[in-house]
Amino acid sequence: MHRGHAEVLRDAKDAVLTFDPHPAVALGRVAPSVLTALPRKIELLERAGVSEVVVQRFDDAFAAWSPERFVTDLLVRQMSATVVVVGRNFRFGNKRAGDLATLERLGKEHGFVVRPFDLCGDEIGPFSSTRVRDAIGRGDIDDATRVLGRPHAFSGTVAKGDQRGRTLGFPTANVDDVGELVPAAGVYAVVVDRIDHFTKAVGRGVMNVGVRPTVHDAGRRTQEVHLFDFDQDLYGAKLRVHVVSRIREERKFASIDELRTQIAADAAAARAITSKIEPKMSGAFG
Repeated sequence: MHRGHAEVLRDAKDAVLTFDPHPAVALGRVAPSVLTALPRKIELLERAGVSEVVVQRFDDAFAAWSPERFVTDLLVRQMSATVVVVGRNFRFGNKRAGDLATLERLGKEHGFVVRPFDLCGDEIGPFSSTRVRDAIGRGDIDDATRVLGRPHAFSGTVAKGDQRGRTLGFPTANVDDVGELVPAAGVYAVVVDRIDHFTKAVGRGVMNVGVRPTVHDAGRRTQEVHLFDFDQDLYGAKLRVHVVSRIREERKFASIDELRTQIAADAAAARAITSKIEPKMSGAFG
């Protein structure tokens, strides 16, 4: 869900078709990292005003459908489409045999209108999921936010760590079992939600992503979040971490005291950055 999709959604509020899992899985290829888990994608679509989200399972059988069957079985019979809004580069059907011209021809046969959209972008380039993945992978949170129209977020469950942060004066929640893409190693300003039966904002904080080289960990990468002015037990809770800004790269310090001083500076920087964000009761960004 990025700004290019938002442009299409302005013209397609009745229903949105999405696929799960990523088509690369059925085609035997390496699937790209997940940017938005399916439940979160549906939530974002509903918040954008979409009345219905149709999730089509993308498996081997579906991948073998011809463009004609894609239109007749899915768009016409299941979705009763009268207007179909797609990007101009949309491909569908077995081996991506169907293109925009195919869809327009089949639309005339089956009584629906096709509205194509040009790719949206800025001076850097087109808005795309690939661009977001690349930006997050190198820690360029500003560009990822620019394309998404909101901070990238990932979700996971708080697991018990070694509690080293508590000894430094900055207790952290170790966010584990993460399904979405996590940014490159470094220190980030974040805003955090708790996800139970409903979503609610927890607060602002600072996050370290990496292997914690100063304390000689064995190389396992972790995501540790220190929440400001928060003193509740979060073990086992599911959190959504919105990555607002990158503060610095991860590095090794000469001593624990030097590390403690730097963490205090990082926390102050994150407080200043996130003070501009007013979390809502239903979550950090609504």
